[in-house]
Amino acid sequence: MIQLLFTVLAAEAAATAALLFNTPLRNLVVLGLDRLKRGRSTVMVKTLAATAVVVLASSVYSMAEIRLRFAELGAPTPTDQILMSRHLLEASLLGYSLFLALIIDRLHVYIGELHGLRNSMEAAMKQDRVTGKAKTGSS
Repeated sequence: MIQLLFTVLAAEAAATAALLFNTPLRNLVVLGLDRLKRGRSTVMVKTLAATAVVVLASSVYSMAEIRLRFAELGAPTPTDQILMSRHLLEASLLGYSLFLALIIDRLHVYIGELHGLRNSMEAAMKQDRVTGKAKTGSS
């Protein structure tokens, strides 16, 4: 599972970097996100996010149980140390992945709003030019 989380994290980091800079790759990522947000895929994404939150909570709970064993025994056993480090890595990767998913979603929304504002501003500027020419031509 750790390898899968590293792969997901790398893909999300690449998508975030592509959304931050105005490149042709950004248009592809935005188109992909537009298609992903249509239809039933939003339910799938929410289900995956909820599953990731449950797994994250499970890892945190397991770490808390191991910490209690540390307190009981006085010294951690090597097995507990390995389990603790694995759960800590898993929880960290899941948390980073959920955070990057949120960042990607917000960037996608902001890019869409920016595109809409640019289009409306261009339309207003064209309208202003047309009315300006009409006023100067009629007076």
